[in-house]
Amino acid sequence: MPMPLTELSAVVESLRTVLPGRVETDPDLLARYTTDRSGHRSSGGPLVAVHPHSIEDVQAVCRIACAARVPIVSRGAGTGLAGGAIAGPGEIVMSFRDMDQVLEVSEVNRLAVVQPGILNGQLNAVLAEHGLWWAPDPASKDISTVGGNVAMNAGGLLCAKYGVTREAVLALKVVLADGTLLSVGHRTVKGVTGYDLCALMIGSEGTLGIIVECTLKLQPLPAGDAVTIGAFFETLDDAVSAVTETTRRGHVPAIMELMDRRTLDFVRQFTGQDIAPGAGAYVLVQCDGASAADTAERIAAIAQSSGGTVEITTDPDESRRLVDFRRGAFPALEAMGTLLVEDIAVPRDQMGAAFAAIRRIEDKHGVVIPTTCHAGDGNLHPTFVFTGDDVPERVWDAAAEIFTTALQLGGTLTGEHGIGLLKRRWLGDELGDAQYDLQRRIKHVFDPDNILNPGKVFA
Repeated sequence: MPMPLTELSAVVESLRTVLPGRVETDPDLLARYTTDRSGHRSSGGPLVAVHPHSIEDVQAVCRIACAARVPIVSRGAGTGLAGGAIAGPGEIVMSFRDMDQVLEVSEVNRLAVVQPGILNGQLNAVLAEHGLWWAPDPASKDISTVGGNVAMNAGGLLCAKYGVTREAVLALKVVLADGTLLSVGHRTVKGVTGYDLCALMIGSEGTLGIIVECTLKLQPLPAGDAVTIGAFFETLDDAVSAVTETTRRGHVPAIMELMDRRTLDFVRQFTGQDIAPGAGAYVLVQCDGASAADTAERIAAIAQSSGGTVEITTDPDESRRLVDFRRGAFPALEAMGTLLVEDIAVPRDQMGAAFAAIRRIEDKHGVVIPTTCHAGDGNLHPTFVFTGDDVPERVWDAAAEIFTTALQLGGTLTGEHGIGLLKRRWLGDELGDAQYDLQRRIKHVFDPDNILNPGKVFA
């Protein structure tokens, strides 16, 4: 039952008392929190948005919300693609835009301690001065927050070599729904005490606790020049053959990406450049570290033997051009209509079957599904392009078939975007009844009143 307006007003006044000058109630300002880059939109604006400056601020807000049983939606930069940080009527938005500081950098321990609102790009600019970097590299890295990356267990272009966000987090400080502060994980290289609650929090999408501090595992900046390969193929099958053979032979590039013909057509149309006319696929590879040149030469030879027209370079400007061709796929698609960007992952030897299934589903439902792929780890992004604000039913029907196909191929509903609002109806298909029930019970242990990001992940 909705809380009476008089009680909600009392909640807002309590928040103003503990966070003076940092509480938003203007409907025009609150409207920004009703959507994210997924394109999904809530039915109305949230009750209020708060901007904490400290862990103590977050705890104070949680105590007020818990006492009144008012939901809290944690939010970073709103770059998510699953609707995980969208807020609606009667909810408090916890915005971390003002908690964006680097608290510590330890070169000897190769770690950094940061607040959750710092952007990936800002963090790595600071770390570069120490000869270090944080490896997670989502496409939105210049505008996405570290806390959001951790909450969603984000991926990106570098996962094949450096892993998803989980592999780059040592410890977290997390505030529970009632305001309790937990420190989970370790600053040490090794640490196996008790259950791994740090890993449980990573990717929990704000449903178990609110991440307020992150201790991150860092890498030394790669030695030498990166070597970049751009290869165009006549057919998608040739491109898939090249990337799977690269993996089979044990080569581990930092980046290995694949774009299909549909995506190439959109990029050509968007840029006005007739790039590689007739090509049916594009593969981007980048190698870093001391053995980059040798690894790149071997991969380039595989691409050529698979029918690719190959360009290889160490020139920074040329490398940027080849990488930007891949990074430009999303802006090109955005310019062509409304998008539903999906995210499945399959075993690497099933990528060809997944692409073939997407083409069949596209024809069956009469929808356009350009698809890019983090080919180094089998993570495909079928992207639906349509007109209008609402997702047509035929698009959801096609998406459901793609999700089912991914599971049939031994894959998963999401490799990096998370479940959020958009995929919750299919979560049980992957988990099965027993695990789905167990996960719901875990949620109840951490958040018995269901005030942390309710309605997300679980239907």
